[in-house]
Amino acid sequence: MRVDKYLWCVRYYKTRNMATTACKKGQVKVNDAPVKPSCEVFPMDQIVLRKNQIDYRLTVLDLPESRVGAKLLEIYRKDTTPKDAFQHNELLKFAKEHYRKKGAGRPTKKDRRDIDDYLDND
Repeated sequence: MRVDKYLWCVRYYKTRNMATTACKKGQVKVNDAPVKPSCEVFPMDQIVLRKNQIDYRLTVLDLPESRVGAKLLEIYRKDTTPKDAFQHNELLKFAKEHYRKKGAGRPTKKDRRDIDDYLDND
């Protein structure tokens, strides 16, 4: 089975076109080698894919006939993604939160002066 079709079947991508695009961008690796969307996947292959700044690691257990339901995913793949990858994503979410609302633009004069004062005090 093609790697893009497999990733679509096991619900890592919403559409097969999105899976194909990820393969073309080099975000999908099979057995630590970047692959084209047409690369064949076999049971016991290790797949690493980068999605939403998380490196998902999974092992192919079996090949589905078509897209499977969410409850049946564990039959076809084993997720070996380390938990610290998700914790790192949570830290990124907190780093993005700031007192200024999104779209408020550049810092004001007062903000710039506060930043300069903070940097000068060190």
